[in-house]
Amino acid sequence: MRIAYLTGEYPRATDTFIQREVAGLRELGVEVHTFSIRRTGDEHMVGPEQKSERDRTFYILPPNPIALLLAHLGLFFSAPSRYWRALKLAWATQQPGWRGLIYQLFYFVEAGILAQQIKIKRIEHLHNHLASSSGTVAMLASELSGFTYSFTLHGPNIFFEPHRWRLDEKIKRSLFVCCISHYARSQGMVFAPIDKWNKMHIIHCGIDPTLFDVVTHNHLGKRLLFVGRLAAVKGLPILLESLAALKDTHPDLVLTVVGDGPDRSQLEKITAKLGLTNRVEYVGYKSQAEVRLYLQQTDVFVMSSFAEGIPVVLMEAMAAGVPVVATQIAGVSELVENGVNGYIVPAGDAISLADRIEKLLQNPELRAKFGTAGRAKVEKEFNIIHEVTRLYHVMSEALQGRVEPIRPHQSQTETLPVKTAVISKM
Repeated sequence: MRIAYLTGEYPRATDTFIQREVAGLRELGVEVHTFSIRRTGDEHMVGPEQKSERDRTFYILPPNPIALLLAHLGLFFSAPSRYWRALKLAWATQQPGWRGLIYQLFYFVEAGILAQQIKIKRIEHLHNHLASSSGTVAMLASELSGFTYSFTLHGPNIFFEPHRWRLDEKIKRSLFVCCISHYARSQGMVFAPIDKWNKMHIIHCGIDPTLFDVVTHNHLGKRLLFVGRLAAVKGLPILLESLAALKDTHPDLVLTVVGDGPDRSQLEKITAKLGLTNRVEYVGYKSQAEVRLYLQQTDVFVMSSFAEGIPVVLMEAMAAGVPVVATQIAGVSELVENGVNGYIVPAGDAISLADRIEKLLQNPELRAKFGTAGRAKVEKEFNIIHEVTRLYHVMSEALQGRVEPIRPHQSQTETLPVKTAVISKM
């Protein structure tokens, strides 16, 4: 297969699951060309794998004016009726108001550049990650040039504004949809025609568990870890409140925050206000290898988010045998089983969060039990090797007009030997 992958910004430090997926498909012999709307900033180049992917990715913006004009003229004169249909689709799916019209014009221009590049490279299929703006570009590019497209439905943002982003039209026109969880699939089904439901498949984001050494728990805990973007949706003020509630009874307790984002300065002020300056370490973005090192030094991993899909970093913590405390949102319970391999608490509830953290800090045997169960869960259901092969089967069968099961069977993923050398670097 010769396929294209598109996202709004690729590669980023926060979407290594896409990089692993691309690497896995290449290991299966798929020729994958990566496209991105915008060029990634240097702050995301946290490892050699990101730099390598950035060097081989085609960036649509900023466009060369002459190349842009030639792309659209070429598409128009080669198939004028198709070009007008795409223009009509762009008009029909625009967001409300003048601003929506202007943005849709930009998406159409970008789609022309993408469609022409895919045509030149003789690519047969386009797969898009994240169904908002880049999903619109993918849908319009498909209409402009006639190739098929699919996308991975993550959430949660797309579910906040499904009508604005015309999720219904994107599902209807796609060859198939990959859903990262049953929760994501159920939300997509609300907007999908019934005859498309069997083409909405469960393909988890995944990791390679063999990269993670299992942490040993034989002492009282004192180190917490958070990994993620420093933005309101991650609920970090709630985690800081929990830490403040525990600081007197746990004088050695330290939280390490890996990541960066728009709320960092505000969070640092909240940290100081709560008297936690010496208890919280903000270390910025880190490479995957560095995150694995932080996990080896961690007693409990905490996720305080208000909205997520199924966070890959939770899979990484569980693969390392680190017990997790996570909020009860979206598809998180499909990974974290409360009282079995971690704790789930109500989102926004600092008291419950502090209580579960303290239970784990004081009980190394419980941490070890949760850690063992968490590792087993990831190995069985969130292994990137199996998930990439599932995606391969779904895509190859769909391109031949056949439909795979909603969740491709484990036995099917064993028919193709996926090499782990390249994936393991991601």
